[in-house]
Amino acid sequence: MKKTFVMEDLDCAHCAAKMEEAIRKLEGVNSVTVSYIAQKFVLDAEDARFDEILKEAVKICRKVEPDCRIIVK
Repeated sequence: MKKTFVMEDLDCAHCAAKMEEAIRKLEGVNSVTVSYIAQKFVLDAEDARFDEILKEAVKICRKVEPDCRIIVK
């Protein structure tokens, strides 16, 4: 499953790259893109574990940049 999310308060490209690198290492992730310019987060992961992987990705983003939020609807 592949979904795109809006991000808020992602302040630098370096942080986006750190998030991408850490999320890519999660088991079940097929691909991930964190765009500082577009303020978007694209996650492609296993369907069965998508929600679990998304929660971990949100935690990683907060750890790298505490003010950054992924808008999950």
